[in-house]
Amino acid sequence: MSMLEARPAPAAKYLLLGSTLFLAVGGLLMIFSASSAKDFIDVGSIYYHVGRQAIFLALGLVALMIGMRVPAAFVRKMGWPVLILSDLGLLAVFVLGVGKYGAVRWIDLGFTTLQPSEFAKLGCVLVVAGIVADRERHPGTPLRDDIIKGALAVLIPFGFVMIQPDMGTAMSILIAVFMVLLLGGLSMGYVLGALGVAAVAVPVLIMVKPYRAQRFLSFLNPSADPLDAGYQVLQARLAFGSGGVFGLGLGMSRQKYLYLPAAHTDFIFAIIGEELGLLGSAAVVAAFGVMCYAGIKLALSTSDLYSRLVAGGLTTMIVTAALINMGSVTGLMPVTGVPLPLVSYGGSSLVFTLGCIGLILGVTRSGQRSSSPRPSAPRRG
Repeated sequence: MSMLEARPAPAAKYLLLGSTLFLAVGGLLMIFSASSAKDFIDVGSIYYHVGRQAIFLALGLVALMIGMRVPAAFVRKMGWPVLILSDLGLLAVFVLGVGKYGAVRWIDLGFTTLQPSEFAKLGCVLVVAGIVADRERHPGTPLRDDIIKGALAVLIPFGFVMIQPDMGTAMSILIAVFMVLLLGGLSMGYVLGALGVAAVAVPVLIMVKPYRAQRFLSFLNPSADPLDAGYQVLQARLAFGSGGVFGLGLGMSRQKYLYLPAAHTDFIFAIIGEELGLLGSAAVVAAFGVMCYAGIKLALSTSDLYSRLVAGGLTTMIVTAALINMGSVTGLMPVTGVPLPLVSYGGSSLVFTLGCIGLILGVTRSGQRSSSPRPSAPRRG
């Protein structure tokens, strides 16, 4: 049986939902712990961030349920509108954007902030999946035309995101699109070529910007600049080291007392390691592993090519962001400013991620239904 043949995956959807709820509810608990000290100092209440995140978690669950009911045919029509609107949002960031830590990535909506690059990732996956699936329907379409459309669809938002600057999100766009192409039958020659281009382009992109070069050098040796470029990584190491195997206990973090910047957002994984230890950190890694397995399993369970590509691309998009965040916090890769999906504080990101998980469940379910053979009518006489 070929890897891409449809396979039944009755348990995969429950694994995906279970890992999602584990991360989202666990993230809510860790946000409360990580933000309580700073909230008490800033606003006089320890419930400020956790209260807001709880509201967005409820909205995100609604988005998940809606996504589960959206058929693949409708999702297919969403690709270009989502991408165009996200490109306009990325343009608006240059005029109306707000930022922190030197990066301008958000639009302030008053009650929350919106990060258009999240929707750009979704738009790129949907559009490229549509282009690849259309080639199966219409194999006579000139390959050059599809390459041009796909390149424009990906490189425009990629360029906007790099300018913000947000190299972590830009890389996750490319990796998610690469997974779509891989599931679509990309030949091994193209795979090796893409890896070769990446091996050359990534170091160049790092070195052309002084701040990226500084981050890379601090990644190699954070102790060389312990009070500036290497500060966050060193504090995160202290958090993991203090936690040991079993952790200091829930709520007992020391780093959250204004020692570790972004404790409830980008560096919440360090607080998990400090309070819940190696076991708690491993549980988070395992949950994302289960999510990856379940999402790809669902993708491979449908013979509808478009549903397979969307499910695989969105799963890769979420898991890649998690790997980038955890790699940054643990010092395995340079700091990028990518939050931990479902766990880090961020209302719009939480709703968006839950909505994407709903889409994975929705397109694979409708893809299985549309690809199943219809029962033949009984013969008369």
